[in-house]
Amino acid sequence: MDRKISFKPLLQPSKTPEKGQISKDSIVYRWIFNNLVILILVLIVIATIMIFVIQNYYYTATQQYLKAELTSITDVLKKYSTDTTKNYSAEVRNMVETFSDKDKMELMAINSKGKVVLTSSGFSPDDSVSMNDYDEAIASGNCGYWHGRSENNEKIMAASYPVAANNSDYSAMRVVVSMSEVDSRITTYILVIIGLCLLTIFPLVFSGIYFVGSIVRPVQKISGATKKFAMGNFSERIPIETNDELGQLCRSINDMADELSTAEAMKNEFISSVSHELRTPLTAIKGWAETINAENDEETTRKGIRVIVSETERLSQMVEELLDFSRMQNGKFTLQMSMIDILAELEDAILIYTQKARHDNTHISYNSPEMLPFVYADKNRIRQVFINIIDNAIKYSSSPNHESLIEINASQLDDDHLSITVKDNGCGISAADLPKIKTKFFKANHTKRGSGIGLAVADEIITMHHGSLNITSEEHVGTTVQIILPTAESGSIEL
Repeated sequence: MDRKISFKPLLQPSKTPEKGQISKDSIVYRWIFNNLVILILVLIVIATIMIFVIQNYYYTATQQYLKAELTSITDVLKKYSTDTTKNYSAEVRNMVETFSDKDKMELMAINSKGKVVLTSSGFSPDDSVSMNDYDEAIASGNCGYWHGRSENNEKIMAASYPVAANNSDYSAMRVVVSMSEVDSRITTYILVIIGLCLLTIFPLVFSGIYFVGSIVRPVQKISGATKKFAMGNFSERIPIETNDELGQLCRSINDMADELSTAEAMKNEFISSVSHELRTPLTAIKGWAETINAENDEETTRKGIRVIVSETERLSQMVEELLDFSRMQNGKFTLQMSMIDILAELEDAILIYTQKARHDNTHISYNSPEMLPFVYADKNRIRQVFINIIDNAIKYSSSPNHESLIEINASQLDDDHLSITVKDNGCGISAADLPKIKTKFFKANHTKRGSGIGLAVADEIITMHHGSLNITSEEHVGTTVQIILPTAESGSIEL
């Protein structure tokens, strides 16, 4: 009975982290290195796609711009090729040299051998520089494109468009534009996207850490409290800061601590009470046994044997209550059901206590009906309930100063139920103790003998018979116990 109640803590970290450190087993750590990593990867993918789309948009726009320029130039050259009054080669040279957009791009004329012979800048490119755009244009007969780096390592884009003219030394026109400005604008957008991603990540990180912390802090408090519970300290209570699931959990754990504290107090009180209850009859038995052994007096021997038998029966009853309670706790409490006459069992219990009631200056008034319907029940257990209730009524009513009265009535409550009431005019039960009176180990009056489990056992027996045990009481006025049982004809219990 004196075993400590132990509970496994909700959280058992393998190693307690130092202040300011995050344990690898903590929820915060798992959130940071799982959810946050996924979030960052998603943002990286989104940012990469956006950067690709922006870069593709600007490069495509640049290609379209270069194509428009070349189309305009080649359209003019086509007119010159069909005009016999114009010198085609001279017009090409003049167009290149007087190119109006030379500050934005460079215009080149390429001869039939694939070499640049004219440039708007006046500088011819190195022959080693590849012109993939020119090769594409000649092969396809349409505009060809290429972007890469020039001989001075500048990032450029080039477009070539073939020209066809009779007796002409030129095979294509080419424009080259620097991509520095375009790349600078793309870089600006990339920085903006990165900034937006960071602005997205930081609030999510801080709000996430705050949210996870709002979960971890109560869990840590719960862990600390349960560790104290495991050591038998039930005074700790967890502050309830929210009304969500965590708040409900904290409230439930606090309620559990209240129940455990109450159970622990009741257990200690029960041990003390049972120890006292066992010591009293054992002391009496030992004392009278020594007296009988020491004295050779017949009257003393008879009196001692009566006391020994009485106290032995008291011990036996107490042990039986404890065994019944143990069976109930282990789910091994069984009933031997049969058809019984409830009045016969009630009258037997009254007969057992009639002499005891007279000895305790108590009068039992029994109102016996002529007949009641049979009950399908365990007669020994039902008699045990009657004995327990009548014994309590005598115990809490008896007074040497005045005669106490116990009224016992049996009647048919309705077609399906019987009612047995035991009413006394004893000390009664306070309003605060009345709701707990059927709780195991609870004793409203500590001055009276008893283990505190008799009513709990009686209530369990009546409940197993599909009945109810109801107690009403008023302090200093008296207590009424009503037992309601179904009749055999009601069909509440299958035969």
